[in-house]
Amino acid sequence: MVESKNMHLSTDINNFTTLELAQALMNRLGISPNDWHRLKSNRKARASEQAAAALVFLLKDRPEEALAHLEQATGWLNRSISAPPCPTHGERRGKE
Repeated sequence: MVESKNMHLSTDINNFTTLELAQALMNRLGISPNDWHRLKSNRKARASEQAAAALVFLLKDRPEEALAHLEQATGWLNRSISAPPCPTHGERRGKE
């Protein structure tokens, strides 16, 4: 049963271009607005999101954008960057 399922998955994957697969991965790893507060400081999630975006830009032959996203991914992994504060929380603090 597992072998049959894997063969079906392999056939399905072959129906997509490399760019389409990378875009699907980027969509899967992207942090939705509903999850942003929960995952904004999750280094693995943020690095994964940026690395997937870099792959898409690389496949679109846009190396400058790919590099920028790879640098962001690296920053999350080596802890040289952190999540900015939420803009809406900053507004509330300013009004209090």
